[in-house]
Amino acid sequence: MNIPFKKLHGAGNDFVIIKHENFPYKKDFSQLAIKSCHRRFGIGADGLMVVAGSEIADFKMHYYNSDGSEANMCGNGIRCFAKFVFDEGLIRKRHFSIETLAGIKNISIKEQDDKVHTVVVNMGKMILEPNKIPVVTEEVDKFINQSLELEDKQFVISTVLMGVPHTVIFTEDLQLATIEEWGPIIETHRMFPEKTNVNFAKIVDRCHIEVRTWERGAGYTLACGTGVTSVCGVAHYLGLVDETVRVNTEGGELIITIFEDGNIDMEGPAEDICCGVYFFKES
Repeated sequence: MNIPFKKLHGAGNDFVIIKHENFPYKKDFSQLAIKSCHRRFGIGADGLMVVAGSEIADFKMHYYNSDGSEANMCGNGIRCFAKFVFDEGLIRKRHFSIETLAGIKNISIKEQDDKVHTVVVNMGKMILEPNKIPVVTEEVDKFINQSLELEDKQFVISTVLMGVPHTVIFTEDLQLATIEEWGPIIETHRMFPEKTNVNFAKIVDRCHIEVRTWERGAGYTLACGTGVTSVCGVAHYLGLVDETVRVNTEGGELIITIFEDGNIDMEGPAEDICCGVYFFKES
């Protein structure tokens, strides 16, 4: 089967995007993600997104990680998704809505020189209740600043739901070796029955944070939109940062704005990489 696609990235987090009409087999999305996202035998990407119709929003976004697992939401991905539908002429207005498994997300397109420059996504509110994230604990009603001992190492972690589960660790050590060593161990820890994304964050000052993320189902990625949002949300909850924070990731900068009612906006780039036709073979 020949499937037209575009590949985009948001701050280095890259995605294959297709239209549902070109691959109408939902039961095979997982297999398509595994094959197309492979960096040797496929197009190569952190995830696959499928543009579909919605009865409650302008579009529905199906998102699959590169390992084939379906995810409720992807922050960098939804910006790329928004650019894709706008550039393809599937929608003309600059403010629209996208249905995800984490709810409806409202989008604003910002243009420069008649091109999509950045995309603003209202990410909603952080969910703190452990049973909704989920985190297995009977000790606290919010899993914030909790101690986690692993082998001879002790971490102070906070875990929230920002569409998907995110664990935040504030540290001065953002070395890749540290992230690759401890990220997968924390991701699959028994207290996280649906696994967790793991964010290592360094607070530079009240308006700047550096973040490196180990993503559930994808491994180390250059940026993670829901992760950056979670880090800023937790930092603000703890009184460590102001309402607007610029976040440096290895793939680029994102701007997070936290409102009084708890809603959080994420603004960042979405850029084309290539387009073509993918030759899908069922195994």
